[in-house]
Amino acid sequence: MNLVKQKLQQGKRTVGGFLQTLSPVAAEIMSQSGFDWLIVDLEHAPGDFANLQSQLQAMNGSAVVPFARAPWNDEVAIKRILDTGVLGILIPYVNTRAEAEAAVAACKYPPEGVRGVAGSPRAAGYTRNAMSYLHSANAEIIVMIAVETAEAVDHLDEILSVAGLDGIFIGPMDLASSMGHLGNPAHPEALEQIAIIENKVLASDKFLGTVATTADKAKACFDRGYQWLIVMQDGAALRDAGDNAVAAFRNAYGEVP
Repeated sequence: MNLVKQKLQQGKRTVGGFLQTLSPVAAEIMSQSGFDWLIVDLEHAPGDFANLQSQLQAMNGSAVVPFARAPWNDEVAIKRILDTGVLGILIPYVNTRAEAEAAVAACKYPPEGVRGVAGSPRAAGYTRNAMSYLHSANAEIIVMIAVETAEAVDHLDEILSVAGLDGIFIGPMDLASSMGHLGNPAHPEALEQIAIIENKVLASDKFLGTVATTADKAKACFDRGYQWLIVMQDGAALRDAGDNAVAAFRNAYGEVP
């Protein structure tokens, strides 16, 4: 049973972290930190389906719910991701109702969708739990899409009407860049579009998510009604820890890098 889906349906807040370093060790460490979920990134990180499965195996024994971000809204990629055993998937760059419908269909077994059926992958326990998994997957897997272009905002009402879609993720960097403000999600025009997304999603039956890697931003998002926040990235956290350790040493001993 997908405990994160239960929490989201109950209106509760959840937090998770991005896994972008391809490291099963990082996945194992973070799975013991108390996150509700962890999301393996296959869009901007260089991993593949084998790396994904290794990271999921490293989370075994923890209470964390595994997610993955797909490289694209691609039926074959989504099928292979789901077969590794994730219980949530984030599909990037969805701009229209038709694209949202295709994303949902790729995540659902027939007759609700077009996901290929096999009882042999890890998701089904290598045949051990095949029928149980096949009959529960459609209901338990969380399907999220990313709204990250001005075009998607224009079609958001239609997107929100798609059955089987659970959540909307705001990609602020891509959204701002699609509007001509490269790498500047704080631009007033981008903030205006984000507010439009927030208002429409929060008035719907979908949950809302985004990236919020500072405590102040996370609090502000939760106060506005977000339920799904990425609050840490493994690579960035390691970089920050290294930067801080070196800076503390230099400051203590007065050595110049």
